[in-house]
Amino acid sequence: MKILAISGSLRKDSYNTALLKAMKALAPEHIEITFFDELGRIPLFNPDIDPNTVVSVIALKNSLAEADGLFLSSPEYAHGISGVLKNTLDWLVSGEEFVDMPVAIFNTSPRASHALDSLHEIIRTMSGNIIDSACITVPLLGSNLTAEGIVEDHVISESIKTAINDFYVGIS
Repeated sequence: MKILAISGSLRKDSYNTALLKAMKALAPEHIEITFFDELGRIPLFNPDIDPNTVVSVIALKNSLAEADGLFLSSPEYAHGISGVLKNTLDWLVSGEEFVDMPVAIFNTSPRASHALDSLHEIIRTMSGNIIDSACITVPLLGSNLTAEGIVEDHVISESIKTAINDFYVGIS
C-alpha cells in the first residue's frame, strides 16, 4: 500500500511534519509512506490557470494518483487550516485524483479543533473518504519532540501504529 503524506506546515521544525515522519518510520513493511513537500512551490489557486500547465500541481496530482491513500496533518492558524494546505487542496478540487481517496487526518494540538473540523469539512466536500478510526490527535504542542523522539515515545508510537493499522484495515 502506498500512502501520500502532506504536512500543512512549511515550518522547518513543524510538529505536523515530525508526526508524519514518525509515521513513516513506524509503518509496517507493507505500507510505504511518501511525502509531498512542495506546498511552498504551488502557486496561488486561480481557476483561469490550467492545472496541467503548472509543474508543481502536476507533481501533486501524479503523486496522489499513484497513492492508495492520503495522510494530512495541519496546524491551526486563526481557527483554520494553513493557507498553503487549503491552496493545495483547492488545486485538487476539479480533478479526479481525489474522488473517493481514503484520507486520515492528524492533529498535533488538542486546542486546534477549528482547523481539524474545517479539514474534515473540506475533505468531505471534495468527496474524500475519511477513515475516522485512523484520525488521531497526538498532543505534541510544546513537547519539543522531533520525529525520532515521537518514535521513541512508547505511548505515542503505539497510538500511531494503531492509526496506521486502522487506516489499512479501513481501506482493505
